[in-house]
Amino acid sequence: MASEMKMVKSVNAVVAVTVALLTCAPWCIYAQQHRLLVSMTIVRNASALGALCLDGSLPAYHIHRGFGAGAKNWLLQFEGGGWCNDIESCLDRAKTRRGSTRLMSKWEVFSGILSNDASLNPDFYNWNRVKLRYCDGASFAGDEVYENGTSLLYFRGQKIWEAIILDLLPKGLGQARKALLSGCSAGGLASFLHCDDFTKYVPSNASVKCLSDAGFFLDERDISLNHTMRSFYKDLVSLQGVEKNLDKNCTGSLPFPELCIFPQYALRFITPPFFILNSAYDVYQFHHGLVPPSADPHGHWNRCKLNPAACDPDQLDILQGFRRDMLVALALFYKYSGRGGMYINSCFAHCQSESQDTWFGVDSPRIHNKTIAEAVGDWYFSRRITNKEVDCAYPCDTTCHNLIPVNTSSGLVEDLRD
Repeated sequence: MASEMKMVKSVNAVVAVTVALLTCAPWCIYAQQHRLLVSMTIVRNASALGALCLDGSLPAYHIHRGFGAGAKNWLLQFEGGGWCNDIESCLDRAKTRRGSTRLMSKWEVFSGILSNDASLNPDFYNWNRVKLRYCDGASFAGDEVYENGTSLLYFRGQKIWEAIILDLLPKGLGQARKALLSGCSAGGLASFLHCDDFTKYVPSNASVKCLSDAGFFLDERDISLNHTMRSFYKDLVSLQGVEKNLDKNCTGSLPFPELCIFPQYALRFITPPFFILNSAYDVYQFHHGLVPPSADPHGHWNRCKLNPAACDPDQLDILQGFRRDMLVALALFYKYSGRGGMYINSCFAHCQSESQDTWFGVDSPRIHNKTIAEAVGDWYFSRRITNKEVDCAYPCDTTCHNLIPVNTSSGLVEDLRD
């Protein structure tokens, strides 16, 4: 009897694994077996340009060469990872992988939009793909140095951006036929900030477009009606000398120039075609901008933050209000940008282009049965007249991957500076 039970359990286990593999599909099996690891390239002459990470280390990137029809096409991806907006947090950051290439992993996994497999990344798999490592704490946009006799910090994000581009130009970027500047989170914000500048470096007849993934940070009041994100960014712009690198047309049009770090104010001044990939319920903004711990000291939102199904009606109303505000901020772009693209889904997620399961897979999120990869590809290659997809409001989308972080207890400033 015992042997029969063992045999049944064994058969059940085999069946379970078989079903899992069939459900996962071939692309998933491949993804588990093959990870594309790309080594780090240090920009050796960066110090001559004043381009240094927070701790003074040299900036770096990872490049995987294109081939075939994509050999002269380039995709640049800004790494994300929060910000630092005061001396104390920047000194702490300089001692981590977010502020020093000495402490970073020397190999990066390229997946999603960076994959080299046509079945996983059908439109950009054979392009030259570059990941720009993030070590300045200001979305590659600062230009200052801090020194008080005992501490030294380099706020040189703008110089890092320029040094990496200059290093890539003789490697083929200078002869690019097609180019896409992209980024996730703080890197997605960098895509907004550097999109126009990018066109100066590539041939004038190249097709240059830009993509921001989870970088459309809203100038939104939190649930206590405080301008939490605005205050944070104001200190960031002031400390790291970002204002001089913001769009001049934008800063000249607003009474508070530092607001031009917000994409909703800068977007109308960006010239190249732009694609905005964002969740209407971006969990980063939800947890740290809309409902920061400082605005919820008793933790009334903790269950809702961990699971949107646990949100009460009042909390859902606030979240739907956040979605409405995002769509209002995008309304002019949606209506009048003939060359622009959008994919605003209703998934509780943050960054969806670098992860294979959200970028392109059998169970990836979809709007009108279209994956993110398909929407971005259709837009870049002008395969469709309309390239703006907006999801219905939560909880209607059953294709979502609701990627909720486990820890929601740390303070706003710490989280923003991740």
